Parts: sequence; C-alpha cells; structure tokens
Amino acid sequence: MRQDELSPASGSKKDRKRVGRGDGSGYGSYSGRGCKGQKSRSGYKMKRGFEGGQLPLIKRLPQKRGFVNISRTEYSTVNINKLNIFESGSEVTPERLVTAGLVKSLRYPIKILAEGEINHPLLVKANKFSVTAKAKIEAAGGTVEEVGHAAETS
Repeated sequence: MRQDELSPASGSKKDRKRVGRGDGSGYGSYSGRGCKGQKSRSGYKMKRGFEGGQLPLIKRLPQKRGFVNISRTEYSTVNINKLNIFESGSEVTPERLVTAGLVKSLRYPIKILAEGEINHPLLVKANKFSVTAKAKIEAAGGTVEEVGHAAETS
C-alpha cells in the first residue's frame, strides 16, 4: 500500500453546504433562510432564554431564582448506627471510615449524625458531630474527638 492510494472511508467525507450559489444547487435565492423576518437577516443571533417576547420561563418560575451560598460547607455524613461495624473500644478515624466504605473519600469533612443506636464504646474522631450523636456515643461509654479537615489532593 502506498500513500497516494490511501483514501477516506466512503461516506465519511461530506461536502460543505454552499449557499447562495444559484437555484440549481437547492440553496439559491433565499439561501435556505426562507422569506423575510428576523431569522432571515444577516447577523441574527437570539439571546439565550429569549422566547419571542413572551414572559420567559425563568421569570415565570420564582422558585428557580435565588442564590447559591458559596461559603456553605458540604459534609460527608455518617449515622452512628453504621459505626457498629467497628469492634468495641476501637478508634474510628476518617481514614478508617473510607476503608470501611462508609465514606467515599476525604474530599469533604465528615459529620457524624445521630440516626440509630450505638451498641458499644468507641473513640470516634471526625470533623463535626451533631449534639445528639455526641450524647449517644458518650452514653454508650465512648468518646468523641473533633479533628481539623485536611482536603484530599487529587
């Protein structure tokens, strides 16, 4: 096989549309734009969300307006009933929560929530605790320790 014998697969190359090149081409006279009107003019560009003058959807739905709080802290949450998989008296750290599959990654700080019951004492280290979760862990004979958050670099 030589370079001058190479050719693209049939159907993979398509001629570009050449408008305004006579009626025989199929794109003559009005060049595929129809007759008159805003869309037939050169330089036509509609604004995003423009609906021809009727009240746009974004203005008709007040619940879609508002703002996003950029200061909000997103937490990975773990309920205390999930901590029963750890053996009694063991230390539960954010790293152990990831290896146990209770948290996907250390990208977000971890918060322990109070759903369910805890059956045995544990030393739980996390970035935040709900008041009820802290009370339940301590009532089971365990201790809680808040640690600072170091975001995972990935």
